[in-house]
Amino acid sequence: MRLLHTMLRVGNLQRSIDFYTGVLGMQLLRTTERPEQKYSLAFLGYGTNPEHAEIELTYNHGVDAYDLGSAYGHIAIGVPDVAGTCSSVRERAAALGGAITREPGPVKGGDTVIAFITDPDGYKIELIERA
Repeated sequence: MRLLHTMLRVGNLQRSIDFYTGVLGMQLLRTTERPEQKYSLAFLGYGTNPEHAEIELTYNHGVDAYDLGSAYGHIAIGVPDVAGTCSSVRERAAALGGAITREPGPVKGGDTVIAFITDPDGYKIELIERA
């Protein structure tokens, strides 16, 4: 078995594509338009299936916002320098409706350096420092 993708429902597909590509450095891999079914998809990632898992952004036509609920946690992305990444993306993230919501620092009870950034729809992304 293999993890293929994670789907997130978004309120503005282009804004989310801009965030994931411009802030997190993902590539837009492919899109699908389903006008009769009233939805559009965009797949993003750092590579394609099956070697890499992808993010599927789903825009349901006419739906601008979702209640994220209390069960969703976060997506985790490894970066070589959490503080440097936060510094370089802070303004661009804010311009696209995102924000750094936990500044870089060690995880409670450990020494792994992490930070959290929130996308324009409120989804949390954990940045984990990895060499």
